[in-house]
Amino acid sequence: MWAQCAPAIQAIAQEVEETIVLGRDVEVTVILCAYNEEGIINDAIERVDDVMMETKWSYEIIVVDDGSADGTKQKAVAYMNDKHNEHLRVIGYETNKGKGNAVRVGVGEARGSYVVMIDSDLDVDPRAIPSFVEALKTNDIAVASKWHPHSQTSIPLKRRILSVGFNVLSRLFTGIKLRDTQTGLKAFRKEVLDRMAPKFVVERYAFDLELIGACNHAGYRIIDLPVSVNIDSMVSLKEILRMTLDMFGIAYRLRALKHYQCG
Repeated sequence: MWAQCAPAIQAIAQEVEETIVLGRDVEVTVILCAYNEEGIINDAIERVDDVMMETKWSYEIIVVDDGSADGTKQKAVAYMNDKHNEHLRVIGYETNKGKGNAVRVGVGEARGSYVVMIDSDLDVDPRAIPSFVEALKTNDIAVASKWHPHSQTSIPLKRRILSVGFNVLSRLFTGIKLRDTQTGLKAFRKEVLDRMAPKFVVERYAFDLELIGACNHAGYRIIDLPVSVNIDSMVSLKEILRMTLDMFGIAYRLRALKHYQCG
């Protein structure tokens, strides 16, 4: 009789355990947005998890698979099951929609008082995460800057020139005074994202600019922090053109439509 009841008892126990885990208070949520990263996603999860375990904070890691065409989501789910990692959740959808959409999905699932966003390619060293969360004690938003005087940056010359040019235009058209909006590590107080996320429009490459530009326009306290950055990829002409068009749209919504104003 025990043999017949055992599977049902185990299922109930697992359901109770999952309910307890989901009911725990979470201090920090780390969102890993991923697209076609099956070769590195497990390493990215492990590195972030190792950093967070050392902090002693209660935390969760949410992997958002942005409609990958490879096995990114399956790899992350297998990792979660193999490691029995109660801090990890994996969500996703079928069609690639862009980083902006992935972030909004992750924010909608986040339970932490502080939300960290980091790109799953880990161009930015995740060991910086704790300092970004600590910065939120006196700021609303902490933004990584590869041009901070204390940052350690490795980036191809062509990409460096494009980045500087985009930043100059961004500051001119949106009024942002930060040295960098595009580096893939940011931290927010959750209430900021809850208030601002419904106003976001951009789904792809210029989402970071909209995110920071809108929050800056709304008067939130933003600090830029140094990081260790290693970028070896390039952006295509199509991506550059799309980002430029998105930037003009953001500027129009900021200055003409007052789209991002709170209240």
